[in-house]
Amino acid sequence: MGETDLKIEKKAILVVEDTLSQYLLLVALLRKKDFIILHAENGMEAVSMVKGHRVNLVIMDIVMPGMDGLTATKEIRKFNSDIPIIAVTASMFSTYEDDAISCGCNAFLSKPFDLKYLIYTIDKWI
Repeated sequence: MGETDLKIEKKAILVVEDTLSQYLLLVALLRKKDFIILHAENGMEAVSMVKGHRVNLVIMDIVMPGMDGLTATKEIRKFNSDIPIIAVTASMFSTYEDDAISCGCNAFLSKPFDLKYLIYTIDKWI
């Protein structure tokens, strides 16, 4: 077995987040787990990134300017039904969880979320 056979392929996570502070928090956490982190600032960028890159999981903010996370999830599901998508939002609207799941998200987390639970949720789906 050669040295390259022992390499474990890193998992790529696309973080779709328009708020810089939230994005940086997620990056700091995910880098500890040795993930490759990709970034999109809105739903349209997210759809393009999933089409053009190998992505193992998406963390999708729901409320964003332009194309929101729910619309982006619907668009992604048109061409990729397998990629896990975790919806996140700071909004207090209780319907977002139901809306996210019905659009094709695999899980839903409210901000501020418990970081240990976020890692648990990622590990469950990746």
